[in-house]
Amino acid sequence: MSVRKRKRHNGIILFIIIVLLVGIYLYKDNTTIGVTFIEIEASGLPKSFNNYRIVQLSDIHDSNFGDNNSDLVSKVKLLSPDVIFITGDFIDRNRYDLEQSLEIVKQLHGVAPFYYVTGNHEISTNDQSRIKNELTALGVHVLTNESLTIDSAQGDKFVIGGIEDPLSSNLDEKEYVEQVIDKTFKDAPDELYKILLSHRPEQFDVYADRQIDLVFSGHAHGGQIRIPGIGGLIAPGQGWFPKYSSGVHEMDRTTMIVNRGLGNSIVPIRVFNRPEIVAVTLKSSTK
Repeated sequence: MSVRKRKRHNGIILFIIIVLLVGIYLYKDNTTIGVTFIEIEASGLPKSFNNYRIVQLSDIHDSNFGDNNSDLVSKVKLLSPDVIFITGDFIDRNRYDLEQSLEIVKQLHGVAPFYYVTGNHEISTNDQSRIKNELTALGVHVLTNESLTIDSAQGDKFVIGGIEDPLSSNLDEKEYVEQVIDKTFKDAPDELYKILLSHRPEQFDVYADRQIDLVFSGHAHGGQIRIPGIGGLIAPGQGWFPKYSSGVHEMDRTTMIVNRGLGNSIVPIRVFNRPEIVAVTLKSSTK
């Protein structure tokens, strides 16, 4: 074999190896769940809730991790949550399989109380009533522009509220969010620590304006492709290089956590953006 042919042959082999390695990386990066641990210094949270553990699942999109979602279920159980939040897009409108996603809740029944709000995909199915009814039948607290008070054994309290995704309304998105947050917390005493479940992080300025203490959101899928040192590439409602695609954000007295989510929808592949469970530990603070 001539030197030229040998170089070409070696080049082809190298190219194939690179393609295989990239393929293996992408497969593993899209099918392996990561857990992000966050501590929040919660000013105004009663001491009896110190070390309160919240596990957040978001944008499941009818995904499957392991046989019957065994990988996801086992990871959540190991986190020993006090409460589990589902912040929208529990299902996917393009491959709607409600029973598959309900299995996650069934297998985690009794581990911790569930609280849920809709995302845009539930609204898009025009089947949100059935989704809510099925979840309610499994003991999930479905929050539709309403809040509930959580009590500790010592008699202390904080409030969890949840709002319906803006796709459910014909109002301007910001106007809608303002109105439903006011409705959600209208009976909550001002002095109580307030947690909001809302699918869309792009309304962070509204959450801060309404002086919500802690917000859990999703929707951005981590920007789908994460560029090292820069962040997410694109997100619905925010466009290119979204400001709120992952992690912890602060504005005034409000902290927002953006979950990168577990599943995919129209774009089937994540890059440098592993599916995520968020585990938050609240630390009571007198500041």
